[in-house]
Amino acid sequence: MNKILADAVAYGRQYMRSKVGAFFTFIFPILLILLFGAVFAQVGSSTFSLPVQDLDGSELSYSFLSALNNTTVVKVTMIPSSQNITSYIQDNSLSFALVVPDGFEEDVFASLMTNGSALVNVTIHGDPSKSTFGTVVGVVNAVKEQMNFALAGARPIVGFTTVTVGGPKFQAIDFFLPGIVGMTVMTNALYAMTSLCAEYRTRRYFKLLATTTLKKWEWLAGKILWFSLSLVISLVVTLAVGIAVWNVHLTLDAISFVFIILGAFLFASLGMVLGSFAKDPESASAIANAIGFPMMFLGGSFWQIEVMPSYMQAIARAMPLTYLNEGLRASMVYQNLGGALMNLAVVAVLGVLFFVLGSRLMSWKQR
Repeated sequence: MNKILADAVAYGRQYMRSKVGAFFTFIFPILLILLFGAVFAQVGSSTFSLPVQDLDGSELSYSFLSALNNTTVVKVTMIPSSQNITSYIQDNSLSFALVVPDGFEEDVFASLMTNGSALVNVTIHGDPSKSTFGTVVGVVNAVKEQMNFALAGARPIVGFTTVTVGGPKFQAIDFFLPGIVGMTVMTNALYAMTSLCAEYRTRRYFKLLATTTLKKWEWLAGKILWFSLSLVISLVVTLAVGIAVWNVHLTLDAISFVFIILGAFLFASLGMVLGSFAKDPESASAIANAIGFPMMFLGGSFWQIEVMPSYMQAIARAMPLTYLNEGLRASMVYQNLGGALMNLAVVAVLGVLFFVLGSRLMSWKQR
């Protein structure tokens, strides 16, 4: 342990002498949170997903959902009819959901037969304090009015009710900040380790290290220790700035810190794998950028994965950063323990796989 700590301290001093390293660890995430915070304070998303549970499964309910999709304001996604809607909303951290009741078509036709004597309601579950809730209400109201006009000449046949789902109030910046934290973990650990491995090979440092008592896993553990400590500080500072400037509402719990540590472990290990194939620092930078930039923009750091085309969502699900970002949001935003632990397990398993692979690929004696 003393050797690991000594190596971490030595590397930390060397790392902080680099202005680039200090910039990307502390200044870069603060600049991003200030810049994108200003953007999100003014605009919101014009199209978003509307989860729907269709308990009727009739032609009329299908027509109603098709009309919702045709508004282009919402994109209908289906919730299995077997699910309890309240539990499903909580387990999946949904902001709202629409329920079409069983017998919807039958009740509508029965109301038509009695000249609209009874109103047939769909139900919107959500938090009225959120701006998107009002948008959903407006869209559903417009569609039901359109259906009423088509069925009964605008007589009230189809209506809607709302069920309040309690929870804390969130802003767009609240969802954005965990993505910045995840991206900071990725850029620091991945880029630094990829370049470091290439530099050590070029200058034959690995061959010198082979003559010492320091083992490969201890060398890597020292680097991971440094990244973990520096990125935990970066997380605290970034969150403090977000609270002070944009009044973000996030929870910083033990799982959030575990995500930072395992994220540093994952991307440092991945950097060691990539660095094993780099011939020099310049090629290492190219390899790191080729892997890192797609993850940066497709891994959910800047926008939700659900708004992307399906083929891009499939690509995003193959990227480690996606699970770090989603896990941080589940922990810091939704306080969804089940979702956080599931993503944490993925990050941990990938980290172990890359650690083992990197240790096998990196041979000190031959370099």
